[in-house]
This record gives sequence, C-alpha cells and structure tokens, in this order.
Amino acid sequence: MDETQTISRRQFLKVAGGGFGLGGAVALGMSLQPIRAHAKTLKIGDAKEVPSICPYCAVGCATLISVKGGQIINIEGNSDSPISRGTLCPKGAASFQLAVNPLRSTKALYRRPGGANWEEIPLDKAMDMIAERVKKTRDETFHEFVPIKDADGKEVQKRANHTMAIFSLGGATMDNEWNYVHAKLMRGLGVVAIENQARI
Repeated sequence: MDETQTISRRQFLKVAGGGFGLGGAVALGMSLQPIRAHAKTLKIGDAKEVPSICPYCAVGCATLISVKGGQIINIEGNSDSPISRGTLCPKGAASFQLAVNPLRSTKALYRRPGGANWEEIPLDKAMDMIAERVKKTRDETFHEFVPIKDADGKEVQKRANHTMAIFSLGGATMDNEWNYVHAKLMRGLGVVAIENQARI
C-alpha cells in the first residue's frame, strides 16, 4: 500500500474491525513477517527448539520446547503436528508450569509412622521400600483360587490369581508409555483395582 494513500474511517473499520485486526492489516497490504520476526526475539530468541509430545493424555499433541542455557524457557504447540496443528488444551498449554515450578517436589520424602515431619531419603531407598511393601502385601493377600457357586448352586473353586489389597492409581502427567508399562505390571501382579487419569 502506498504510504501517501489514505483510507476513510469507514474503509478501515470495514477491513480491520470486528476483532480481525491482523487479517485487516494483511488486507490493507501490510506484511506480518517483521512482526513475526520481532515476536520471536522477545521470548525465545537464540533458544534451541526441541520437538516433544504433551504428557497429559493419550491424544499425543505435539509441542515445541524452547531451551536456552540448559533451561526450559517456553513450551508451546507445534504447528507441524497433524494431530493438533499447534493447538493445546488448557492443561497442555500450562505444561511449562509442570516442568518449571519452584513448588515442584524433586526429592523423595518420607514420614515415619506417627511422625509429624517429612525427611528426605535417597530415591533408591524409597524405591526399595515401595517394592518391599508391594511384595509383602501381595504375598499375604494373593488368591490363586476363590470359591464361587456354579449354576447348580454348588461351591466350586475358580482360578482368580489376584490380590484385592493393592490399588494402583496412575497419572496423566506421566507419559503414555510409562502408564502402559505400569498397567501391565499391575495386571501381572494380580492387581484388580487399576485406575488412571489418562484412562489407559
């Protein structure tokens, strides 16, 4: 558009009004390339973009994680994704807070029975404690057979291979592959009560 060319107020409102300012600017002949280039330098200039997947559910929306100096500085939708085309749900859009949050616990904490305070313990020790408790509970409560009544009302033994004393609760902030393996492990142990926020 010629810099000396003028447009009336009515023409401007017709082209740019109704919340379509950028579309109107393009219609008036303005290029958005300088605006895009400037916007990139504001937030993620000189950052390395790493493609990834949102961890929250089984949809698999693609994300771009901007890393600078070894730190995540931004997470946004990846417009190259055929699944989400750059859009993210509110949880996915807030995944930056999941990764970079001063309130996020990064150490294993343990509160002794009857204790009032949490103490920090090594992760290996915490994993061993969990494994020991799972094995002990399963050994004490595992039922290979359970008594049921057949069609004639006679009590028979039916193979069950389960424990009703362990409940598994998974979360959608773990990736889909981990949730799948976790569910397989629980089923292999004979756990019946398996729930997952991601519904895997």
